[in-house]
This record gives sequence, C-alpha cells and structure tokens, in this order.
Amino acid sequence: MSQLSVSEILQPLYIDDAEQHAWDEQCELLVVGWGAAGACAALEGQAQGLDVLIVDRFKGGGASIKSGGIVYAGGGTRQQQMAGFKDTPEAMFEYLRHETQGVVTDATLRRFCENSVSNLQWLESHGARYDFSMPPGGGKTSYPADGYYLYYSGNEAVEAYAGTQPPAPRGHRTVGKGQSGRVLYEALQQSCQRLGIRSLLQSAVRRLVVDSSGRVVGAEVYSLPAGSPVAAKHAKLAAKAERLQNFRPDYCDTLREQLGRLEREHARPRLVRAKRGLVLSTGGFVFNPQMMSQHGSKYLRNFKLGATGCDGSAVRLGGTVGAAVGQMDKISAWRFLNPPMCWPKGIVVNKQGQRFCNEEVYGATLGAAMCEDHGGEGWLILDRKLRRQALWETLKGGYWWFQTVPALMLMWQARKGRTLSELAAATGMDPEQLEAEVSRYNLAARGKAAEPFGKSAGNCQVLDQGPFYACDISVGNAVFPMSGLTLGGLKVDEDSGAVLNAQGQPIAGLYAAGRAAVGIPSHLYVSGLSLADCVFSGRRAAQAAAADLS
Repeated sequence: MSQLSVSEILQPLYIDDAEQHAWDEQCELLVVGWGAAGACAALEGQAQGLDVLIVDRFKGGGASIKSGGIVYAGGGTRQQQMAGFKDTPEAMFEYLRHETQGVVTDATLRRFCENSVSNLQWLESHGARYDFSMPPGGGKTSYPADGYYLYYSGNEAVEAYAGTQPPAPRGHRTVGKGQSGRVLYEALQQSCQRLGIRSLLQSAVRRLVVDSSGRVVGAEVYSLPAGSPVAAKHAKLAAKAERLQNFRPDYCDTLREQLGRLEREHARPRLVRAKRGLVLSTGGFVFNPQMMSQHGSKYLRNFKLGATGCDGSAVRLGGTVGAAVGQMDKISAWRFLNPPMCWPKGIVVNKQGQRFCNEEVYGATLGAAMCEDHGGEGWLILDRKLRRQALWETLKGGYWWFQTVPALMLMWQARKGRTLSELAAATGMDPEQLEAEVSRYNLAARGKAAEPFGKSAGNCQVLDQGPFYACDISVGNAVFPMSGLTLGGLKVDEDSGAVLNAQGQPIAGLYAAGRAAVGIPSHLYVSGLSLADCVFSGRRAAQAAAADLS
C-alpha cells in the first residue's frame, strides 16, 4: 500500500479574525469523522443546544460498523441485574485498573465506571437495544452466537485476574442479527438524522484554520461534488474496498489508491467555521503504511481491523498545530482460543517449544504476548483426546462460521507426531524444551504441582495420549487470521477531551475522541472497551465544547 491511499493533510490556514473572515459554512460544533465516537459527540452536542455539522470522508460508519457491537458496561446495568449478577462501579474499576495499567488517571477511570450504567442507558435512548441472555458454559467466548447478548468479554472470569470482588460479565452485545456493529452504528446515525444534525459526506478535512490567538476556529474541507458521477464512483470503490479488505488486501490497496486520486483531482475546498470547537474522531492509523511501519512494525502481518478512513488523519492534523501523541506503539492483536471451548486446555508454545502464557486469557492478552515477545509465532499443542473433544465441539457447538471454519482448518492442517519428540521434529521445536513444558503442565494438571502460569484447574487437562498435534496459531497463518487495531492517538485533557500540545496545555478549540485519542483502551484492549470509550469520550468532548464560551 502506498501513501497515495491516505488522505492529504496540509499545514494550517492562519487568519487574523474569525468574525471578519469569509466562510462557506458555519456551525458551532464541527465533528470530523462519523463513526461511533463522532456520532456520540454530535448527539451530545445537539442535546447541549449546539448547531452541529458532521464531516466524513465516506458515508459514515468507520471502524465501528465493522465491530462486533460490544459495549463494555458494568457497575450494575439492568442487563447484569436481570441475569442475576451484582456488579458495582468499584468492582469494575478494580478490574479495569489492572487491565489499563495507568493509561488514564484513576479519577478518569472511576468516572468512566461510574458513568457506565447511564452511558448504556443513553445508547438505549438513541435506539440501541441490549439484553441479558448469556451463552451456555458460563458466558466466556470470543463472540456470542445470535440470541446471546451478555458475556465475559475480557479476563474477568480468569482466576489469575480475579480481584477481591466476584467477577461479572460486562460485554453487552447490541441486539441484532449477525455481528452487531452495524446495528449499533445505524441506530446512532439514524438518531443523528432524525434530530436534524447536518452532515457533509464524501468530504475530508485537509487542514485546520487557526486564528491569531492560536485557537482552532474551523477547517478547510475538501468535498466531492454531491450527486456527481465522480462521487458515485468514489462510493462504489470505497464500498468494495471495505467489503474485501482482508480477503484481497493487495487489490483493496489499489482501490484505496484510486480513491486518493479521485479526491486529489476532484474534491473542492470549502471553509467551515466551528464557533465552539472541532472534534477529531476519525479513528486510528492501521491503514497508513508509513505510520504502521514507524509505530507498529511488529504488526504488519496482522489483518487490519478498521476502515479506509483509519489512516491517521486525526494525528496528522493535530501534528500541524503542535499536538502531542501517546501510546502510538500500542496495537491490539487478537488470538482467541475459544471457541472451541476446550482449546485452552492445551498449551501454547513458541517456535522453540517454550510455553509463555496462560491459555485461558482473553484473546488480546495472548495476541500481545505473541506479537510483542515471540515474533507473532505460536503453536497450540493438543493430544489425541483433546483434539477429538475440540472437533466434536466445533462441529456440534453452534458457533459462528468465522469461528468454526478456521478451527476445523487449523486442526486439519496440524502437524502430527506419535511422540512429543516426533512432533518437535515436525515443527522445528527443541524436543527437550517441548517435552519439559508438557511434563510440567501435566504435573500441574494432575494436581502434583502449581500451574506455572496460573491457569485454573478447570482448564487444565493432562496431555499424554499420542499422537500429539501442533496447530499453527501464528500471525502468518492465513486460515486463522489475527486482526490488529491501533490504540494510540492524540493526548487529551482527561476532563474535557481537549487536545494537548507538547507542553501539556490544551489547544483551544480542538478536541479528540475515540481511537483518534489516547483513551481507556489504549494500553490493552478488552472487547467492548473501545465502543464504550467512544461514548464516554465523544460525549465528554461535546459537553466541554458547549461549556467553552471563549
């Protein structure tokens, strides 16, 4: 992919006085990017009495529309209560404090947890629906099947991560058929439209407008001619690129370059004034090859989880006015071992045969360990008995096709050895290392030694029935893709969402939300935490802009 595929960013336009300048359009709050964070900022801005204008390079949706529609919520939601779980903001805070590792202050994290119930209710007020039905087997899965909408979406139920309070499921899947990201986003988008919030589609901000005091007072927006053949072609190419992005990546890279050329040749500028503020909410940078090479080189082989608009435009725009960035090297990579639910009873080893993790952990925890410390390489070791269990579960478990097909393909392609020594030879592992790891694990599974990585007894099973199998769970295995999502972005004031400069001072008039900014999930991802943060950070920015009378 070349840099032609990313949106063009120009140096700021400096003006003396916004009141005296000629503008093509005016609003009080300009929201750049119409994904979940942008929609939440727009809806909150409108509720605060602001005249809101949304700008989106495409037709809206961004990465949110491709998500599972999981919102991480707790502290005693109605759905948790109906499912029979008692949760408190303090219990939620205690768990997330362990996962987030100080990426935001304790005060911000507490506020996120304390607002969790009301933010989920706010989503419901805009048409999203949530239910309390849980998947069988305790509610732990990579993604629940249709009909199940509450589950353990992180490490809450993993003994090694247990806090002082009982675990509670906090993954609230938006009610809808199939993956629910589209359902959630469409509810938010339709609410924006119903409330009369204006939008400029197929329009991209290429530069910010700054007045003599240093305040961001607007943006130069480049729009394709509405209703034109060029706009129709642009929409068709964009839709195809989104649909095929991880099935035919090279072809989609070419499509994105064509999109860039259309925009450079046919988009025309208009100056938009933002009287109260401008919110950058254009997502991450997974589709910017230069930024990924610079900040995420360990993740270049991962499937890209995002949309074409996730090209780092927010970071690049912020950089033109001196904005600071953080957590840019933090990428979330998912390697789920469930379903089938018995897979975590095996062990995961690196290419030398060394075990390095607790196999029952959440997929992003395992994925981070693989990509950061083991070159993205890993094998899942099963014996004959466990492989048979896994095959039976996969065929009879009623899982999603994207869970069933890769699991079956992985086991069908597995390397095989009558003994562990033969398996090591078939995979290039160190036989002594592999045999020692399995021996240590079996001692723990028999209750004769402590489990080296803290795996719970219920997920330990002796591996002693040959033949033995090694399933290639490495990032390069095309039948078992490992997605990647960028987590870093613009540093913001945690009370307002205002973008900070290198000296830690707010840049007047400029805000950021969602994955364009450092937020709650920017250390390590938990399913649903990004969408929950989109609500939290999007509403926060709009509230701050409404209160800014400068």
